[in-house]
Amino acid sequence: MTTGAMETTPMTTERWRAVAAATGPADREAAGAGIRLAYEAAGLAPPERIVWTGSPLAGTAAALLLTGRAEGLPGEVAERAADALAAAGVEPVAGAAGSSVREAVRTRPWARARQRAHTALGPAGWAQRWALTGAPLWDVTRALTERIRTGVIETLTEGAATERADQETAVRLTLLDAVLGQHDAPWLASVAEGGPDDSGDGLAGPAAVARAAGWWWPYEKVVVVAERPVGLHRDEAGRLDRGDGPALAFPDGFALYAWRGMPVPPDFLDQLGELTPDRIRAEENAELRRVMLEHYGYDRYLDESGAQPVHRDETGVLWRIDLADDEPVVMVEVVNSTPEPDGTHRTYWLRVPPRTRTAREGVAWTFGLDAATYVPERET
Repeated sequence: MTTGAMETTPMTTERWRAVAAATGPADREAAGAGIRLAYEAAGLAPPERIVWTGSPLAGTAAALLLTGRAEGLPGEVAERAADALAAAGVEPVAGAAGSSVREAVRTRPWARARQRAHTALGPAGWAQRWALTGAPLWDVTRALTERIRTGVIETLTEGAATERADQETAVRLTLLDAVLGQHDAPWLASVAEGGPDDSGDGLAGPAAVARAAGWWWPYEKVVVVAERPVGLHRDEAGRLDRGDGPALAFPDGFALYAWRGMPVPPDFLDQLGELTPDRIRAEENAELRRVMLEHYGYDRYLDESGAQPVHRDETGVLWRIDLADDEPVVMVEVVNSTPEPDGTHRTYWLRVPPRTRTAREGVAWTFGLDAATYVPERET
């Protein structure tokens, strides 16, 4: 990798990070230009129609209608998708769009760009390039796209009990036709030397669409494009996270709810402000119960549920909460020996493995040590 390329890497990554996290209306004119450029670079005639939809859910539904896989599609979703197609002058029937051209406009150009970079940089240089560009975006973007896919599959197969497996297969196949638009940022960052405005090897078109819009389905005659989200809420680890509404929302109403990355039902969040220890214990879903405990506060739960300590020593107090159909919650209560500005000493709660039997063992575990080797010169 040249010095110049190394110097542009941080800027490149940050610009693509902004693309991946962009919210708000798509730039439809720029997206259309990028689509036509992608088709031209692939040696294809430009699409006859571009169909805009309000979310990846609606885009998938429209693509299902165009590929003849729409049997079992929920009626309301199918109707909205058909309306979007009709508004663009496309008949919502199988074959109206032609075959998928994703391989020509995205797969092959990406393979060429990656091979060219790998040849120029060598295996070590390419690995370094990826580590500095695509890798920082990959984990967060991958988790987001997988959550969207899951939400689409769940919504489009809801109520299809007897044919659910077949319907799920159809939805998954249709999702494979999609180019991920802004969520292709990790791959584009790794081959675009100068940032989102510079992608060679036939990727200039997909890069332009990524800057302007969400997921898109390229077919011979028709392209279906999804709007970007109108809201995106994540925690410090990049996980979808919001306690008072959807963590990810699209303009047509498709939304995903999550607490620190864990999917939750929409009405679940309404309960969090009215939790009690009894309500937490009564929750049958172990994962939702953990969310309740995190929101309520382990220390508060311990205090209000009348829990008793199981061990006490000079390092702290070990507490244990037994939960039905789940592993117990074990925590160490420790007091910071360094006083706060007002002279008080702050109490911390450290969650430790269920196998922990003493407070010292639990505190030692947080430092990666065993109880025998944990001998601090001064506790802080």
